[in-house]
Amino acid sequence: MAQDNWSGIHIPIITPFKDDYSIDEDGLRRLVDYCIEEQKADGLVPCGTTGESPTLSHEEHHRVIEIVIKAAAGRVPVIAGTGSNSTREAIAMTKYAEQAGAAASLQVTPYYNKPEQHGLIAHFEAVAKNTSLPIILYNIPGRTGRLIDVKTMLELAKIDNIIGVKDAAANINQSMALLQVTRTLSKKFYVLSGEDALTYPLLCLGGDGAIAAVAHVIGTELHEMMQAIARSDYKTAQDLHFRTLDVVNALFIETNPVPVKTAMELMGQPSGKLRLPLVPMRPETREHLRKCLQALGKI
Repeated sequence: MAQDNWSGIHIPIITPFKDDYSIDEDGLRRLVDYCIEEQKADGLVPCGTTGESPTLSHEEHHRVIEIVIKAAAGRVPVIAGTGSNSTREAIAMTKYAEQAGAAASLQVTPYYNKPEQHGLIAHFEAVAKNTSLPIILYNIPGRTGRLIDVKTMLELAKIDNIIGVKDAAANINQSMALLQVTRTLSKKFYVLSGEDALTYPLLCLGGDGAIAAVAHVIGTELHEMMQAIARSDYKTAQDLHFRTLDVVNALFIETNPVPVKTAMELMGQPSGKLRLPLVPMRPETREHLRKCLQALGKI
């Protein structure tokens, strides 16, 4: 589907697994409907970290993207997670997603091999050159070991089909510097929050939305927050931020997506097993999450 505006709250959808750890395809389809209809998602992102992409085979990766695209049926754009620490693999996965009908690609910073800044430029440039899809960069140094700095981001923004970033640098000063410089570019460059506890301040500073794991649970509240800020009703947005903050923090009390999948289970949505090396929540953290969800009226 053609897409001219990438603002909004996008959900990096979990991958539900059956008891034998195979993909629960029917459950995934139900989750697509849930995210769009109940949580008001403006877009869906299959095969991100929240979808346990590191544990998916290439065939499963392709299948999850296909299912989400078909189930979404044009209601919202699908931004396929097709990044890799291998440039060749990222290109191949992105080409497949484009052929499958994805609207855009989320490209994570190459992890573990930690390229220098000019290596990052070369990597993302090569991916962008091999697809016509819009590309949203994914800056998450806490997982990848490498930050895309602001100067590098400006260089990458010069590439026509690199149109924005999921900003999970967890550094408000970095975010402010990025917003300051990108707002003056000749083209629109979308800055989407990827650090869920910082979505409210990022939106207040001029951010364009979020790719938020917590939107599985509080998508409607984030949607309302964006609408409030758009009409300059910062008090309502602030109230929503603080009302949901305990749940947001509880959803990261253990490694994502463990608490999010647990919350989905508690809320009666398809979730299923976690694939190793992720394991179920400890009883005490699960109980804390349950109480936070209950206090917010989610269960």
